[in-house]
Amino acid sequence: MYLKNLKNTFIQQQKIMKKILLLCASCLFTIAVSSQTEDKKWNIGFHGGLTQYNGDRGQEFYSTTQASYAFASLSLSRYLGKHFDASLFITRGELGNIEAKTAWTPSGDKNRFLIRMNTANLVIRYNLLSSKYIIRPYLYAGAGVIMHEAYQTIRDERYDYALPSFGGGLNIRITNVISLQLQESFMYTTADNIDFAEDGGYNDGYLFHTVGLTFNLGKKKDADKDGIADKNDKCPNTPTGVAVDTKGCPLDRDADGIADYQDACVDIAGLASLKGCPDKDMDGITDKEDRCPDVFGTAALKGCNDSDLDGVADIDDKCPGTKTGYKIDETGCPLDNDKDGLVNEEDLCPDAAGILAFKGCPDTDGDGVSNLTDRCPNVKGTIENKGCPEIPKVDIQRITVIASKIYFETGSAKLKLISNSQLDDLAEILKRNDAVNLSIEGHTDNVGDDAYNMTLSQQRTESVRDYLISKGIPASRLTAIGYGETKPVADNKKAAGKAKNRRVELKTSY
Repeated sequence: MYLKNLKNTFIQQQKIMKKILLLCASCLFTIAVSSQTEDKKWNIGFHGGLTQYNGDRGQEFYSTTQASYAFASLSLSRYLGKHFDASLFITRGELGNIEAKTAWTPSGDKNRFLIRMNTANLVIRYNLLSSKYIIRPYLYAGAGVIMHEAYQTIRDERYDYALPSFGGGLNIRITNVISLQLQESFMYTTADNIDFAEDGGYNDGYLFHTVGLTFNLGKKKDADKDGIADKNDKCPNTPTGVAVDTKGCPLDRDADGIADYQDACVDIAGLASLKGCPDKDMDGITDKEDRCPDVFGTAALKGCNDSDLDGVADIDDKCPGTKTGYKIDETGCPLDNDKDGLVNEEDLCPDAAGILAFKGCPDTDGDGVSNLTDRCPNVKGTIENKGCPEIPKVDIQRITVIASKIYFETGSAKLKLISNSQLDDLAEILKRNDAVNLSIEGHTDNVGDDAYNMTLSQQRTESVRDYLISKGIPASRLTAIGYGETKPVADNKKAAGKAKNRRVELKTSY
């Protein structure tokens, strides 16, 4: 009956162990968070596994002929440094033996025992590698206490010490919080009769084959909330939400010194003054906005040059050599309103198509005088007459006659009535020859004061001019000049000479 109970217990423990391992595997695939061991200094672990006995009833820990029993364990660890942790392990499980004591022991005489134990061990763990590595082998050593329950072969609860307690294992980091732990733990008691035998000379020992998951606890100090602890953060003031590198500094993909979140050209190295964008021609306009990225230009022309300073970029300018100050069209060429081949600034008649010889002015009547200077642009004339035809000889003769028949009141600038008909004829002649200008010159003899004579001659010529103006002759065509007694044509000592000197002369010009 005892053997049957022992066998049933063994089967139950194996089932429990399978459930524990299944639970650990489930946790392994369903939990994932992130942190750093140095920042999360506390660690809690949940473990399970198998126990083996080594003592007077069986001297091999790794013997496949011995029975294995299940246990569960809880661990609490504190980070001490890059390589050291302090850990407290608490276990609960069973341990026993069912093999014969010796090979020649009769089959009916088995040395069986089964105990239930609770352990608490405080150990110092040495990690061979720092926490930055995913797989970290470690060794540990320490001491603890063992409480054996009143169960099966132990009738009364008893306490022993675990001294020493040592072992080693692997921590395999799954995330920055979760690790898989594989561990072999050796625990030697201070007693030699847990197996109810003391003839071997060895204290009883336990071996724990352990697998479990451990979880880092604690909250790291991360002022800028970028996921990098303040003590490791080289850029502790990074704005919230900005992607950072492993040092806590904002990412800078193009390595130009401008963080990506401030860089308008994140994949091309550029200048800080242009928000991280390049400027090959150094004109202050980024290459992506510069129409002429290889030529120094101006912002007004989107980075292009304007060599002739006409306001049109060279890249668009069809007349790149335009003189400064010339008005241009949208292509950068000087304006030529009349399309005669001369630009407006060089064309004396910019709104009328002309010829080069006349600097862009036309010659409508073809007399060799441009319309600009031709007093008679629609009538063919002579260059001497400013484009007007010669005044007929009969008219010239008539003007000469009229000049000799202009009379004034004695000592006065008032015209005598007899002169009116003559001046009417003169007005008609001037109207027929509308390009002719008329100079009215007044003269006196030497009788009287010189100044008086000068004034009188001037007033008389003005009287003639005013009469002609009243007849429709433009004032611009008439000039009145008084010479007084300064230009005599005869001897003033004789009456006949004085009569000749008192005269009006009419001279035509163009």
